[in-house]
Amino acid sequence: MAYPLMRKATAVWLVDNTTLTFTQIANFTGLHELEVNGIADGEVATGVKGFDPIANNQLDDAEIKRCEASPKATLKLKHNPAAEGETKRKGPRYTPLSKRQDRPAAIAWLVKFHPELTDGQISKLVGTTKPTINAIRDRTHWNIGNIQPVDPVALGLCKQGELDTAVAKASKRKAELGLTPEESMTLMKTDESLNASPDPRLPSNMEGMENFRIDSPPNEKEPDLVDADSLFNLPESTDKGDD
Repeated sequence: MAYPLMRKATAVWLVDNTTLTFTQIANFTGLHELEVNGIADGEVATGVKGFDPIANNQLDDAEIKRCEASPKATLKLKHNPAAEGETKRKGPRYTPLSKRQDRPAAIAWLVKFHPELTDGQISKLVGTTKPTINAIRDRTHWNIGNIQPVDPVALGLCKQGELDTAVAKASKRKAELGLTPEESMTLMKTDESLNASPDPRLPSNMEGMENFRIDSPPNEKEPDLVDADSLFNLPESTDKGDD
């Protein structure tokens, strides 16, 4: 939903100059209803000058009167063609200063456990640049010796839904390119691994395989085995010593 410019200042103006309900003002400006109530009580936005949405071509006077007459009505922001696309985030995600030191660990985790992700996807997930990603992947980063892979979701750099969406998109792209299952292999989800059938295994006791030789030709007859005791039971010598 699009919100007006200078939302808090607009809320101050609407509280001072209209009879709109706190809920209507909160829905229009994107503020919490209690925050609008605090503006009316003088506890919030103290010293903030009101921003007239009518003079700034964000509302019509008729729209305000319509909503004043019907408390359940919702204010509609005037369409501004110049503002189209302004709410869409462009470029890498903004990362707070307190979390920027965690980005290399998150990049290392994504590169290690999700190699199918592109540099652009990693950049959008954790808010980094492609040179940094390449440096960590090639282990040429200046602090590579101290970087330990950590899940970016656990670090608060992205949401689990965003990560799942990026992984699904990357896997779909690899499938469309015709890669083999081994090349596009990713980690199995926990619930899938628990419900998966065990891999078939050979029995530990294989009767009749004791004398099997892998290097034997398929039609070659096995040589007769020599009894080890027969090597030590030599015939007695017939020669007698001189008396």
